Amino acid sequence: MENVTIYTAAIFNWLSTFGIKLASALIVFLVGLYIINWIGRVFNISMAKGKIDVSLQTFFSSLMMAGLRILLLITVAGMLGIQTTSFVAIIGALGLAVGLALQGSLANFAGGVLILVFKPFKVGDIIESQGQTGAVIEIQIFNTMLLTPDGRTVILANGAVSNNTVINFSAYGSLRVDISVEIEPKNDMDFVRRVATETCLSHPLVLDKPSPVVKVAKINEGKIAINICPYTHAHDYWVVFFGVQEMIKKAFDENNVIMPEPHLYVTQLASKESMA
Repeated sequence: MENVTIYTAAIFNWLSTFGIKLASALIVFLVGLYIINWIGRVFNISMAKGKIDVSLQTFFSSLMMAGLRILLLITVAGMLGIQTTSFVAIIGALGLAVGLALQGSLANFAGGVLILVFKPFKVGDIIESQGQTGAVIEIQIFNTMLLTPDGRTVILANGAVSNNTVINFSAYGSLRVDISVEIEPKNDMDFVRRVATETCLSHPLVLDKPSPVVKVAKINEGKIAINICPYTHAHDYWVVFFGVQEMIKKAFDENNVIMPEPHLYVTQLASKESMA
């Protein structure tokens, strides 16, 4: 009977100490999960209203939820009397190791986040970056994919793209196509400008407004370089670039616009025997 009394006292003592802690920790855990789920829903609604990219919404939501749940577990463990200092140190060490191992990938990830949030370009834009020019066909979290005029797919690392100069040819909707042509100085410049302008406007994808521009770029010995600049929509750039050049050549031939012919100059050095 005495042993029963001792065991009963021990159980009541345990319930009065650890049992209360366990119940409190369980309540905190359940309430914490509810609050975290509520915060997650509000966060997702806010990102949707802010028109943040869907891939970023999923990533940010998962990252935030995981971080809050880890904090909740550490808090509950502390309430139960478990020493959490070692857990925090281990998590910090793992984070440092992963960060060092994935340094390049994290830079590309950060670049992808910046591109998707600030949108310096979007899918369908024609850009030039890292010495490559093409239409953006996909923006991934680590890479940006371009389609070049000759049908090649170029994969650019987002870290390098976000940290270097990017030329966006499509930022303002219409895009100017620059075509350089050389003609003989004897041509009537006003006539050449009229022929080039009418030829550009006859192309179905060239815009009337802004009107095509034809201007003298450079005067060299025996030839004049002119720039013919029609405007078109960004997605029609390469069709206009190649199509208008062919039309200009045919129009110049039909209207007797003289283009310079290539010349080859050969210089022969005299030998020592001939000079003697």
